[in-house]
Amino acid sequence: MPYHSTPLDLAFHALSDPTRRAVVSRLADGEVPVSVLAEPFDMALPSFAQHLKVLEDCGLIASEKRGRSRWCRLVQARFDEAADWMIAERRRWTERLDRLEVYLDKAGEDD
Repeated sequence: MPYHSTPLDLAFHALSDPTRRAVVSRLADGEVPVSVLAEPFDMALPSFAQHLKVLEDCGLIASEKRGRSRWCRLVQARFDEAADWMIAERRRWTERLDRLEVYLDKAGEDD
């Protein structure tokens, strides 16, 4: 059975790489041309462009050509989707742990 990744799966996969996380951190300050964005990374521009492609394909960043430069920016919607998922998961696990605590307290009283 083939596996079809959801946009959220692709976003978390993209963020599993430290270079891509660093790119996201740099873009948190605002739009940046690719040439400036690539400066602190010790890699060839084509390799860096591959990282940008992964981030763009999953919807975490967008880019546009302006004159002779390509500018990148974050796309808030995908980050909001990831944050909503994490909040829901945290709520679910908190509820489960609370129920476990009640159960263990009750089991301790029965002994």
